[in-house]
Amino acid sequence: MKKVYSALTVMLMLSVSVAFAQKTVSGTVTDGSSGEPLVGVNVIVKGSANGALTDLDGNYRLEATEGSILMFSFVGYGTSEATVGTASTIDISLTEDVTSLDEVVVTGLATSVKRSNLASSVATVNAKTLTGITNQSNMDGALYGKFKGADIRSNSGAPGGGISMRLRGVTSIFGDQQPLFIVDGVYVDNSTVSMGNNIVSEAAGGGNPSTNQDDATNRIADIDPEDIENIEILKGASAAAIYGSRAAGGVVIITTKRGKAGKTVVSLNQTVGLRQATQLLGLRDWTPATAGAIGGQAAADAVTNGTLRDYEDEIFGNTRVSNTTRLSISGGQGNTDYFAGITYKNEPGLVDNTGYEKGSFRLNIGQKFNDWLDIYLTNNYINSTSDRGFFNNGNQNRTVGYALAFTYPWEDLSPVNGAYPAGGAGSNALETIAITTNREEVNRYIGGATANIKLLTQKNNQLKLVLQGGLDQYTLRTTSIFPQSLSYFSSPTSLRGASISGTTVNTNYNLTSTLVHSLYMDNGLSFTTQAGAFVQDFDRNTVITTSTGLNGSQTNLGQSTNVGTQQIIRPQQDKGFFVQEEINFDDKIIGTVGIRGDKSTNNGDANAMYYYPKASLAVNLHEFDFWAVDAISNIKPRVAYGESGRFANFNDRFTLMNPQLIGGVSGLSPANLEGNTAVGPERQKELEFGVDMGFLNNRFALDATFYNKKMEDVLLQVNIPTSSGFTNRVDNAAELENKGIELGLDAAIIQSSELNWNASLKWWRNRSKVTKLDVPAFNTGGFAASLGTMRIQEGKSATQIVGTYVTAGKTPEEISELDPDGDGFAVYGDAEADFQMSLFNQISWKNFDFTFLLHWKQGGDAINLTTLLYDLAGTTWDFDDVGLDPEGVLTNGAYRSSQAFANPDPVIEDAGYFRLREVGVFYTLPKNLIPQINKIKVGFSGRNLINIFDYNSYDPESSNFGNNVLANNVEVTPYPASRFYNFHLNVTF
Repeated sequence: MKKVYSALTVMLMLSVSVAFAQKTVSGTVTDGSSGEPLVGVNVIVKGSANGALTDLDGNYRLEATEGSILMFSFVGYGTSEATVGTASTIDISLTEDVTSLDEVVVTGLATSVKRSNLASSVATVNAKTLTGITNQSNMDGALYGKFKGADIRSNSGAPGGGISMRLRGVTSIFGDQQPLFIVDGVYVDNSTVSMGNNIVSEAAGGGNPSTNQDDATNRIADIDPEDIENIEILKGASAAAIYGSRAAGGVVIITTKRGKAGKTVVSLNQTVGLRQATQLLGLRDWTPATAGAIGGQAAADAVTNGTLRDYEDEIFGNTRVSNTTRLSISGGQGNTDYFAGITYKNEPGLVDNTGYEKGSFRLNIGQKFNDWLDIYLTNNYINSTSDRGFFNNGNQNRTVGYALAFTYPWEDLSPVNGAYPAGGAGSNALETIAITTNREEVNRYIGGATANIKLLTQKNNQLKLVLQGGLDQYTLRTTSIFPQSLSYFSSPTSLRGASISGTTVNTNYNLTSTLVHSLYMDNGLSFTTQAGAFVQDFDRNTVITTSTGLNGSQTNLGQSTNVGTQQIIRPQQDKGFFVQEEINFDDKIIGTVGIRGDKSTNNGDANAMYYYPKASLAVNLHEFDFWAVDAISNIKPRVAYGESGRFANFNDRFTLMNPQLIGGVSGLSPANLEGNTAVGPERQKELEFGVDMGFLNNRFALDATFYNKKMEDVLLQVNIPTSSGFTNRVDNAAELENKGIELGLDAAIIQSSELNWNASLKWWRNRSKVTKLDVPAFNTGGFAASLGTMRIQEGKSATQIVGTYVTAGKTPEEISELDPDGDGFAVYGDAEADFQMSLFNQISWKNFDFTFLLHWKQGGDAINLTTLLYDLAGTTWDFDDVGLDPEGVLTNGAYRSSQAFANPDPVIEDAGYFRLREVGVFYTLPKNLIPQINKIKVGFSGRNLINIFDYNSYDPESSNFGNNVLANNVEVTPYPASRFYNFHLNVTF
């Protein structure tokens, strides 16, 4: 009995002590500037799994012990801490997080960490920066100049987008260098699918066999930027190693918007825009003599009479009106949150019969079923149509730009009785624009599901299971119609019309299962362990049917003389695992180690596992007691190492076969490429180190990052003895190296109740080198050495531009200096920029907001073949200017023509620029002006309003070869770039 009494006494004493230790703490969290309550603020007892969220009125309530620390965190605001004392009420006001030290960054497939504890350089672009300044045509173009370490180039100005993106330098020679894109956990396809127009343009027959010269869009352009909450860019293997063999080009993680607890918020945004060409090049300064030398007396008379036609201005000099309508509904009640967004966009192109039209619908729903289970579903449907026109290279002068170069202003290309004259260029540019079709139509669904299952929840201990699944499915239909009535199809020996129909069905799905264990110890140590497995399946099936010899005005594939079909099937399945451990000692020392294992059907041995380790360490020196420098409020040295890879291409392991009639029977014969069953992925190894510093209570933040990135096992086609029955084979036969620096400065310059001025300065540069080459040096990426091309050469830059040279008049010493390797090529430039820099400013005064983004790219060369084509025709805008000829004898156009196909130096130009990328001025009307409306905002914005460059064409950013990153600096008569003026009305209910 005494034992029972003693036990009861002990239990009673423990209960009393707990009762005194535990208490209910409540309060309100507000915005430090406006005093408005903040909904959805995360309030957690530091060092535990105990937490709560603020409600519609900014209120929270939880159980805590005296002496414990409450942490208050919210997206876009700085984290605040408060110690629980005798009072039961703790009210907190949060201020805007200008330096982003408190934002949460993804560090694993199911975990995240505060930026202040991050050990690698991860860039973040939030919704305000992405779309808050101006209306964006596509998500891809919204990223220019907004993060360090990237070289982003527009492929052309055609409606519908299309970019090439390279993160921290060259990571492959023939492989796809685009980063991996993940949207809400879904691995999305970013392919560029050829439209099959080569049969008309014959672009692949002019020195470069690439069939990707028809200005197709890459599919990331489908994503609606208005849906995006934030984007995280893992630029190198040190951060992206957890994504293994898909991360050699980096990883772009996109998180879309989610509803927040509270009343329903309805937002309606209407944008009306004006689109104009960035610049027009103009006519040559014709005289009767120069015109007469080419076109005879009629041409001379046209100059004298002032009847020259400016076809460039007729085609490109239009001002188009675009509109974007956006409706979003978001909120949350009880355990359910929701977000719905609808966007309709209609952007006519500069050129008649071109344009981009898109409708996008998104529905995101989160449901918390109980204390241990919650599910989040994302759904996005996209329907778009892009009429891109017929531009870029064309070796029969049939593309619009190519024909325009050889069209003289005294010609009359207008139709007579509905029939267009042929014109002297080989085709009539006005006719091509009027009656040809070059269209992409997309129907796409992207959906994902995430389930969080809490298996164990204790005060300092939590175990949860995270299940993720994603589906990306789209149908791309391409339609190209070149009617028989085209003047260049009038000859009986011509194609007599062409109709090209392509259908691509792409289906990707990914499944991931992750166990996450969090342990918080009393000594300040915390451990976050994650381990999981995944399976990913990718299947793309493209069928392109080409018909020629159309019957009269028919465009039906069956109404033709010849029909041919090409099918490309690309299946791939990847499997693997990952393990990662994050250790945090009281936010002072943070370390991470991890490894991922991948195997894929693309590798020579589909069952071989390839491993990618990672490790990082960050030390917050300012958190230690010895730190006594008040002016430096944050200092964190950091170092990170990681490895990632790029799978071999689908067909590298297989011996290709060609169809062939054998004895009158259909059969197969081996092609020249031998399959390699030993081929493996390219491997990237990156060491990154840097320091992050904050000054004056983090009003100013400085970050510096240095990296050394090495690519091993780079895939090349190597020659093999013809006695094998083949001529070449894909092998891991090269190594590359990239070294770079990234610097950033964020500043809250002015902070007051009425005036706030925040600025962000970014600077970065990269240098690449080919460190190993198991094959002889070779040229790639251009049309011919006589026109300028890239050269892959051991010990040299991977982006060097070389070409042939003229030996006449040069001494042996001069030739040796020009060509020290004696291989017949001189180095004329490098596509890599000397550096890039951007400046972002955000100024708010009372109800006015003024924001702008400047972007400076210094250096980086491009091959300008547009100007050369105009030179060969004698129509160049600066043909009669002088200054290029070293002898001072020839005019610019005559000099460039004289060097054509012998010395490419005159067409290799500096592609640097200085741009006002974005600018916006907005005014928020006084509250309660209309009782039923919460906020009304009006404004003006622009894109590319100021463009300063010496490049002698429409724009230094264009690519004849689409998103081929190693050849994205070659220009051949592209669709011109545009500037946009936008007028906005935003209403929130």
